[in-house]
Amino acid sequence: MSNVTVFAPSLFISHGAPTFAIEPGELGVKLAQLGPSLTGARAIVVVSPHWQTQGLSVSSHPLPDTIHDFRGFPDELYKLRYPVAGDPDIAQRVVSALHDGGLQAQLDPAQGLDHGVWVPLLHLRPQADIPVICLSLPIDTTPQSAWELGQALAPLRQQNIVVLGSGSMTHNLAEFRGPAVTAVAPYVTEFTTWIRDNVQSRDQAALTAYRTRAPHAVRAHPSEEHLLPLFVAIGATDERDQFEILTKEVRHGMLSMETFYWH
Repeated sequence: MSNVTVFAPSLFISHGAPTFAIEPGELGVKLAQLGPSLTGARAIVVVSPHWQTQGLSVSSHPLPDTIHDFRGFPDELYKLRYPVAGDPDIAQRVVSALHDGGLQAQLDPAQGLDHGVWVPLLHLRPQADIPVICLSLPIDTTPQSAWELGQALAPLRQQNIVVLGSGSMTHNLAEFRGPAVTAVAPYVTEFTTWIRDNVQSRDQAALTAYRTRAPHAVRAHPSEEHLLPLFVAIGATDERDQFEILTKEVRHGMLSMETFYWH
């Protein structure tokens, strides 16, 4: 791990669409540069919007499958695999940490890696050499409960376990007008700027009420699941962490890939 802090990192990665796996762009390059700093991590715990459950579940398969949970994309995407190990012992540590934080959780020995997990990890750790544990996103999650979930995970960072929230800074796919569109929609800039400013100031009250306080919140996220992992990631941090913005990249004029890193 990086020697500038005793804590493992916490990240929020905007993974965008599955095509991010084969179109790395600026974020892919930044993740590849960041990846070596994770050498020595015991595991990466990932919360993705693509595994939603009743209650909390924690993956415990020792060799999780790569799940291609999307349709209509280029054939090459369906050939990609992320052959990483799981770790049943660390999965149990995650469950114990959640219980200690007052949250009920159960192990799931069958869950594989949805594309919200393996797509960004292809760029972050292409060696697939750090065990990955997936944590589900309960269907009744709110920004406040996501923050509290991150707080329950925070002690794991002291054991060199990375906490990663994988989502999207904006996610209104109904506004996709094709890859040739490059002019950034003004609402995307206004929304991401508001989120960024409040993340930097750690304004929990504002962030957890973003739905009514952030400009264009409902337009940026017609449904919330792709932003909720951000609150998990920041909930796992504290004032001692150094905050960095990996990229402010926007794709197709409407899909913000803005990504945060705390260490």
